[in-house]
Amino acid sequence: MTESEFLDLADTTLNDIERALEAAADAAGLDVECSRAGNVLEIELIDTGAKIIVNSQAPMQEIWVAARSGGFHYKRFAGRWQDTRGDEELFAALGRLVGDQAGCAIRLEPA
Repeated sequence: MTESEFLDLADTTLNDIERALEAAADAAGLDVECSRAGNVLEIELIDTGAKIIVNSQAPMQEIWVAARSGGFHYKRFAGRWQDTRGDEELFAALGRLVGDQAGCAIRLEPA
């Protein structure tokens, strides 16, 4: 894919993550604050102060996630963002990471 196509897809993905997270947080009664600056989405769990950073890396054509448990890279394979070191899909991973840091189960669904 071209850099322009990647940037469009990454932007859409970050928007989808934000929408999915807000819906899941509302359903679970979590206080979550999302803020976006360019290609960086910062997710803050207000009750715990935990943060997760999601950003796009155009040169690598990847989405990167930084959380307390570590850093993760996701590349687009067969229509989904897949962990480059495993099989976990981006939205499933973010649900797990947010849930781990919030102390409850969260399920994120891509748009």
